[in-house]
Amino acid sequence: MDRLIYTSLTAMRGSQARQTAIANNLANAQTPGFRGDMAEAQSLWLQGSGVNARAMSSEEVIGADMRAGAVFATGRDLDVAMTGDALLVVQAENGEEAYTRRGDLQVSASGLLTTGDGHPVQGAQGPVTIPPADKVSIDSEGRIWVVPTGGDPQNPQEVDRLRLTTPAGSDIVKGLDNLFRVKGGGILPDDPEARVVTRSLEGSNVAATSALVEMIEASRSWDSQLKLISDARDMDSATANLMQLPR
Repeated sequence: MDRLIYTSLTAMRGSQARQTAIANNLANAQTPGFRGDMAEAQSLWLQGSGVNARAMSSEEVIGADMRAGAVFATGRDLDVAMTGDALLVVQAENGEEAYTRRGDLQVSASGLLTTGDGHPVQGAQGPVTIPPADKVSIDSEGRIWVVPTGGDPQNPQEVDRLRLTTPAGSDIVKGLDNLFRVKGGGILPDDPEARVVTRSLEGSNVAATSALVEMIEASRSWDSQLKLISDARDMDSATANLMQLPR
């Protein structure tokens, strides 16, 4: 009887982890540069006398789907889409260096250049700060140009350059904040050959329709395992009643 319970319990835990990953994917189906979460299951063998035949499974989010999303033109000067495997260097909330594919950049009230979710973009000398300007633009090499307030539009000035990197040869992991970091710590070297597509954005690589189908499948799996646990309880009660001695 306990084997059935173990089987159902582990399947329910797997369904819960899978639904969590799918829910996050659906919530970010329209987020620029988003990489979908991936969940994986593995067997965990119980140790001890008499339980060597028992194995529970653990399913958790173990990485991200790194397939590229579709690139579309926006016509906005601060929108950039990284080409190839390039990543944009940003500052995480804890001050650490992190990486993203999100390219919907914006200038804050204090002049700080940030991503759409508020992470400061890193330049050659640290966080990029934009002086008061009539126009701000970015070229394909990541150089940031401004036309100072009241300045000549034909003579823009370069103020900084986006830090771009490529994770070739390094393992990166995705955090709960949807930013990438080097597995085990460390930073990635800048890639001077990395380029961006200007006035464009890369969309999320999550297909909402497929994610909805996966969510329905995970929900049905949860319901099936819940029914098995209910059946196990009924069978256990029936067996106990059968074994009772008549009074």
